[in-house]
Amino acid sequence: MADLHEFYPLRRHNTFGFDVRARFAAHVRSEDDLVAALADPRVAGLPVLVLGGGSNVVLTADLQALVLLMEIPGFSARASETAWLVTAGAGENWHALVCRTVTEGMPGLENLALIPGTAGAAPIQNIGAYGVELRERFASLRAYDRASGTFVELDAAQCAFGYRDSLFKQAGKDRYIITAVTLRLPRPWQAVLGYAELARELHDEPAPGAAAILDAVVAIRSRKLPDPTRIGNAGSFFKNPVVSAAQGAALLAVHPGMAHYTQADGRIKLAAGWLIDQCGFKGVRDGAVGVYEKQALVLVHHGGGNGAQLLALSTRIADAVQARFGVRIEPEPVVL
Repeated sequence: MADLHEFYPLRRHNTFGFDVRARFAAHVRSEDDLVAALADPRVAGLPVLVLGGGSNVVLTADLQALVLLMEIPGFSARASETAWLVTAGAGENWHALVCRTVTEGMPGLENLALIPGTAGAAPIQNIGAYGVELRERFASLRAYDRASGTFVELDAAQCAFGYRDSLFKQAGKDRYIITAVTLRLPRPWQAVLGYAELARELHDEPAPGAAAILDAVVAIRSRKLPDPTRIGNAGSFFKNPVVSAAQGAALLAVHPGMAHYTQADGRIKLAAGWLIDQCGFKGVRDGAVGVYEKQALVLVHHGGGNGAQLLALSTRIADAVQARFGVRIEPEPVVL
């Protein structure tokens, strides 16, 4: 039988630091570990949850589930004339992977630096920052298909990426368990400097390289986002809402200073942090939970609280934004 832990504490496995337990948990360091844990008769009929860095979940109660603690390592790279292809085990730390690729002369991920979590979680959320989304750097992934009991390879089209969305949050939810991700980093490399905040950070660099961009992203994120080892958080808590061109124009007519980004299809992406700030929530504390004083997009856990309290605060915020702006903002993390 698999090496399962009963009533396993998950406080160290979620970046909010909520003190909940799993009915069973298994450290998954190989595909064999994964198959063995799923086949163990003690977990028959239980839901299955995969945790990597635990940076994109809100745990609201003890889990009557098998929790797979994804720790599969691995790194390899090969070059073609048009790209570097980099494969990482699902348990590899995402930021460490970004730093390694840039340091080893394979740039392309630098705008995605300091995003918490693991390589295996990145496609689920289709992570993105400062003008780059994972799908733009994605080649394929390897996953265990629970429906067929086999390992499969899925390409970008099959992953159905959307804005902070993918197959794994929709039709494929609970079906696939990602074990490795292959990234395609285009050659020749081109800097992505479309975000004004990033351009300002690099104003003294007329032609910044990938390392300079990585350092700038780290500096910006470090100023805006709290360290989860010091205060519980999951980074940006809300998705930036995307509205129609007409609704965006109407909002800008009333709020000309509104932070916004025009999309390729003409729709307007609004800055959720700006919307929340305008509703007066930045720095608000509600018992053990609150809103980070430096960035309204970040919800924090000061200690001694629980996921239900955080979820209640997030609903209050979303209701206030909708009442004032007519726009509904949605959480990025998965609520369990």
